[in-house]
Amino acid sequence: MTRGISRYTKWIATGALAACVAAAAPAAAATAPAVSCTSAKAGLADKLKRDITSALANRSGTVAVGLYDRTTKTTCTLRSSTAYDSASVVKVTVLATLLWDAKKHNRYLTNTETTLAKAMITKSDNDATSKLWRQLGLTKIKGFLTAAGMTQTKPGANGYWGLTQITVTDEQKLLKLVTAKNTVLSDNSRAYILKLMGQVISSQRWGTPYGRPSGVSWHVKNGWLQRSTHGWRVHSVGTFTGGGHDYMITVLTHGNSTMNYGITTIQGVSKVIHRDLAAN
Repeated sequence: MTRGISRYTKWIATGALAACVAAAAPAAAATAPAVSCTSAKAGLADKLKRDITSALANRSGTVAVGLYDRTTKTTCTLRSSTAYDSASVVKVTVLATLLWDAKKHNRYLTNTETTLAKAMITKSDNDATSKLWRQLGLTKIKGFLTAAGMTQTKPGANGYWGLTQITVTDEQKLLKLVTAKNTVLSDNSRAYILKLMGQVISSQRWGTPYGRPSGVSWHVKNGWLQRSTHGWRVHSVGTFTGGGHDYMITVLTHGNSTMNYGITTIQGVSKVIHRDLAAN
């Protein structure tokens, strides 16, 4: 575990490498559960199911997908309850917990907290995350997860926040909270989270924003981590508005041979989702 975490720190600190997106040779896909889609828009569910399935047809690794579009009441899922090591995707949860707790105590974030939060989200800074994780503690983190209904998320032990267990179901719940009025996060908190997710540095803007139409705004957080089992975990969560749609995408992957292989898989799925929604 220590070796995996040290590799994670090394790679996440050199985020510029994420800008190099190269497709690896696809391996034969194992028999997988089917993509499931529903929609209030005639024909959209079938098209999304077919296109997401096709995008994953020749990709190796284990991929989980979540899509929700408020406008067309469209939902797609694949392996929605499969648990993955969170890597840096958990940083959105850390920020949401910080804001939720501050709201409970009727206070603003301190200057130090805002500095750490910005580094954590926009640059995926590990040290900043560790400081906030320690400050909050597991009691507050679990308290937020309960309030958010994220019952499938299990915080990493012994300070290893990158080993928090996450699922598509819970990440989509979090994105829904961030993008619509609710009693868990204040409007100011939601706006702050989206602001930082919209300021992610250019080398980390891969993943779910890929292939979005012009005029569609994006907010993203990615995660990547290599360990001795299941190879590379590569994840992306994003929210999107514009073109008559209001939607969120989560793609979680592990069993990737390289980081870039996982990025290519995520972007293949994201591209067809953006395309199909834009056409409806």
